[in-house]
Amino acid sequence: MQPLLALFDLDNTLVDRRGTLTDWVAEFTARHGLEGEEQAYVLGMVAERAYPSTFDAIRTRYRLPMSTAELWRAYRTNIAALMSCPAEVLDGLDELRAAGWRVGVATNGAADIQRAKMLATGISKRVDGVFVSEDADARKPQARHFALAAAGCGTVLGDGGWMVGDNPVNDIGGGRSAGLRTIWIGNAHSWPLDDPRPDHTVPHARAAINLLLLHSPNHMRATA
Repeated sequence: MQPLLALFDLDNTLVDRRGTLTDWVAEFTARHGLEGEEQAYVLGMVAERAYPSTFDAIRTRYRLPMSTAELWRAYRTNIAALMSCPAEVLDGLDELRAAGWRVGVATNGAADIQRAKMLATGISKRVDGVFVSEDADARKPQARHFALAAAGCGTVLGDGGWMVGDNPVNDIGGGRSAGLRTIWIGNAHSWPLDDPRPDHTVPHARAAINLLLLHSPNHMRATA
């Protein structure tokens, strides 16, 4: 039997990017004497996509004395230090692998910062592979992104598998188009699209892991 594949999104699936960004923006704007609407501007800039070019725009707007590279390095270090992954989720990734799953992370973003997050939180030690969109210029929801993520885990999309994530288009729509079954991290929200709907909706990553464990080969044989 081929090993089962479980791909997880990173931001707002395995880790709380939204909450962490809010904390980071509060620290960053206080350090540089920015208040009120400027906090909202900085948060809006980094919330969509954070890349060195983002910090070049921030540096120019506020005439900051440090270079873009220095701002980016500080951001990468500080965000990684602020980020955490719940212990029950880390344990769950271990449980999936012990149950015969190949576990990977499939995430959009800048490669250095995404990998720094996974290293700091302990996720990188608990997965078989990681694919970040910047690694090969393949962003979700492109099917090539999921194919490369599967390859990094030693599998192929044709063997089947699952995609777990919070983004209806990138994770669920993209995963389904790539031939994967899908689990949406709904965070108490209603499904916002007419189609495609996820195979399952759960409130958080640990619940998704529990659902996947029910599809493990050993469990399926025991209940057959």
